[in-house]
Amino acid sequence: MGQTTATPAPHSPTEAEVDSLLQGAVDLHIHSGPSVMARLVDHIEALEQASAAGMRAVLFKDHYYPTAPIVELIRGRHATGKTEPLGGIVLNNALGGFNAYAVEHALKLGTKIVWMPTVSAANHIREGHNKKLLVAKSEMRKPTALSAVDEHGELKDEIKPILDLVAEYDAVLSCGHLHISEAWVLFEEAKKRGCKRLLCNHPTYTVGAVTKDFARLIELGVMIEHSACMFVDTRFKCFTPEQLKEWIDAAGVDNTFFGTDLGQTNCPSPLDGMRQIIRLCLSLGYSADQVRQMVSINAMRLAGLGANAAAGA
Repeated sequence: MGQTTATPAPHSPTEAEVDSLLQGAVDLHIHSGPSVMARLVDHIEALEQASAAGMRAVLFKDHYYPTAPIVELIRGRHATGKTEPLGGIVLNNALGGFNAYAVEHALKLGTKIVWMPTVSAANHIREGHNKKLLVAKSEMRKPTALSAVDEHGELKDEIKPILDLVAEYDAVLSCGHLHISEAWVLFEEAKKRGCKRLLCNHPTYTVGAVTKDFARLIELGVMIEHSACMFVDTRFKCFTPEQLKEWIDAAGVDNTFFGTDLGQTNCPSPLDGMRQIIRLCLSLGYSADQVRQMVSINAMRLAGLGANAAAGA
């Protein structure tokens, strides 16, 4: 279920150690702009900062529009340096919810990740996360709640063609902000339909997973992405280092990676968030090789980026 090697004693990492682990790092969860939400950096700035640090790839995520066209434009007009820009699509109301046409178009443009609803997920709305965290630049229509399951607890039929498309294009399927009870149904059907790249993002936040759920997620072939912003010095911090270590150990280093989930105003930059989570993991006693696994290699493997190891590994 993951690495069982004992971690070394905790220590205070040096900046040189952090810089080394940034080489080849991957962030599959950046909220850069433009956006209807206030953003600290735009897509190009986020990419330039990552490239200067020697990162392998960054993925731009927006709750309201697909980012693969932006990536195509950036690749054609701007030098991307060492860092590969990637795009994704989130199935919220703005794109018609469970809209196979939108998914097909995004995949044909090279989309790497298809997320189930986030800000439009019934689970997300029920928990009040839009009011607590997502503040638009101007007032927006109230979202219509989307659930992946019907009144019988079975996966809705309109999602099945989306799973077929994800399988056909060998993309990543994320459960978004669906509740864990919906995620089980989604992932089980996805596996039946040939989806090989499965992702549960911030499982202990919004999704509602608990430690004992990790074993079942791993058994289904689901990778665990923790949002760095929830563990380091940001306005989104809500978990302790001790909780992070518990969750890493429960899933195993081989099945865990980090996206910063940053790019918002009044927060550190995505790059700084990655630096902070590297520093935190080293301070918790994980070895440099283990941290590289969680900030680079696992995300590369999930996204199919092609290399067997990160730069500098």
